[in-house]
Amino acid sequence: MHGWIILDKPHGLGSTQAVSAVKRVLRQSGAGKVKVGHGGTLDPLATGVLPIAIGEATKLAGRMLDSDKVYDFTVAFGVQTDTLDLEGKPIATSDHRPTWALVEAALPRFTGPIEQAPPAYSAILIDGQRAYDLARKGAAVEMKTRSVTIHRLQAYPEDMPHDPLAPVHELTLAAHVSKGTYIRSLARDIALALGTVGHVTMLRRVKAGPFTLESAISLDKLNDAATGHGIAQYMLPLTAGLDDIPALPVSPDEALALRQGKMLMGKPHTGLLLAMLGDTPIALVESSGPDIRVVRGFNL
Repeated sequence: MHGWIILDKPHGLGSTQAVSAVKRVLRQSGAGKVKVGHGGTLDPLATGVLPIAIGEATKLAGRMLDSDKVYDFTVAFGVQTDTLDLEGKPIATSDHRPTWALVEAALPRFTGPIEQAPPAYSAILIDGQRAYDLARKGAAVEMKTRSVTIHRLQAYPEDMPHDPLAPVHELTLAAHVSKGTYIRSLARDIALALGTVGHVTMLRRVKAGPFTLESAISLDKLNDAATGHGIAQYMLPLTAGLDDIPALPVSPDEALALRQGKMLMGKPHTGLLLAMLGDTPIALVESSGPDIRVVRGFNL
């Protein structure tokens, strides 16, 4: 089995636990032992699109980590927690509530390239240790800022009151962000810019790379499919993670050369390409002028 299962991750389940759950379901379906990985961590609090790579698709999981993501999230004003979400302990409070007019004026400041400090409770390595391990031990964790890009950030129009001067107690936003963006940090910084504090109360990923909620399946439904040996109907092909990569048709001899890690010559293209022998993906390749070299080969 080689391809993708797009899981609609439930609340309270970590990404590693989700991978373990899918492995269990695959065993129940009779698939045997296969490689399984995920394409982008989701906090236990978060729900939504979690691409699960199966078999040879695990070679593309890293590429999913580098892809853009789209989220819906709610920030509640008045309390900041140490984890910047509902799971943490309050560390700051504020009685101030911004108006809708101030919210609308502030959001453009968080669109485009921005600098962002990740949460202390994150998996980022600091001197070989996870930041969340240090934070849980009570250590002072200094998170360095990083450059990220917010491609789109907008409030839902139906949530906006008729009075632009009405106080806002919580705000639900849609955000299209680059890799490495922490929504919890974004919520914290928006609240601070509005003269208050806040934390995330809802976080749902609606898109990761090319994958959306439309192709996602709940864990319960996946379990039911495994019992009836119908799990294959919910698997997307390996190539579904490469929809944005142009196909490069190759001959059997060229396919053999790529499988052996050899370079192809005489095909003037530029950038990433998906070498295909008929309907079979052979390798993700990169071309610079006439030279084509293998980036990721697939054993299919």
